[in-house]
Amino acid sequence: MPQAAIAQVVQSLPKPDDVNLLIGAEGFSDASVYQLENGLLMVQSLDFFPPLVNDPFVYGQIAAANSLSDIFAMGASPVTALNIVAFPDDKLDLSVLTEILRGGDDKVREAGAVVAGGHTVRDVEIKYGLSVTGICREEDLHANCGAEAGDVL
Repeated sequence: MPQAAIAQVVQSLPKPDDVNLLIGAEGFSDASVYQLENGLLMVQSLDFFPPLVNDPFVYGQIAAANSLSDIFAMGASPVTALNIVAFPDDKLDLSVLTEILRGGDDKVREAGAVVAGGHTVRDVEIKYGLSVTGICREEDLHANCGAEAGDVL
């Protein structure tokens, strides 16, 4: 969806009332950031989309890499991931789903994290992605929500 449409919806929602939520939906950042104890931050993101390629394993890898990249972009290290799947089990063999999930798991493991579960629903079209949780120290956080013209990237 266009960012302007999403912004209109987000602006109509109540703002979270939690001082530990450092970056939320209103900033359109790569991920949310929540203050934990001892200078640690929890960084979370969720991405999913329909297939971009015909190979289910590669599709799973691409979706996982995309989800993980938001955590890395914020300066965090991924810890856990949860699969989110929409799948037409009445039209496609479950081996396709198995390969998608294997591809996702492959990239999550490569990143040093673990797939801890997930959720699946029936749909007419395949969609796959992950919710990824990472951790970083305050000084390692890279947020794009405060970027201004002239900033060095």
